[in-house]
Amino acid sequence: MHPDIDFSRLVADAADAIMICDAQGAIRYWNAAAERIFGFSAADVTGRSLDLIIPERQRGRHWQGYHQTMATGITKYGADLLRVPALHKEGRTLSIAFTVSLLKGADGSVSGIVAIVRDETARFAEDRKLRARLVELEQRLAGSAQS
Repeated sequence: MHPDIDFSRLVADAADAIMICDAQGAIRYWNAAAERIFGFSAADVTGRSLDLIIPERQRGRHWQGYHQTMATGITKYGADLLRVPALHKEGRTLSIAFTVSLLKGADGSVSGIVAIVRDETARFAEDRKLRARLVELEQRLAGSAQS
């Protein structure tokens, strides 16, 4: 490690949410950006299930993959950027993008997972508007070509 870098401050003050969960899916670390994005304080979530931020319809699939990853020590996502819906404390849906890394003990067993999360709700909404506008323009163009 670099002696001039305070890694605990780096993680705490990062602009992206950084959360750490144990092998059972309980939240063990939640930085200030996670508080800002999801609306829950670290005190609200520490020791609680990720279900706080996972929409109900995604929970079954999420937990199946999570438990398989914890058991095997292998994540099929590697360094892929994942995009999924999430929940804000107020109940509104967010669009998030994140990467995951496995945390392993000295014996190589998986002890948890760290996720680095970015809120892409505004970008996702803008993309949706642009796609709808593109469809509208293509339909107009097709209509004028037939005239």
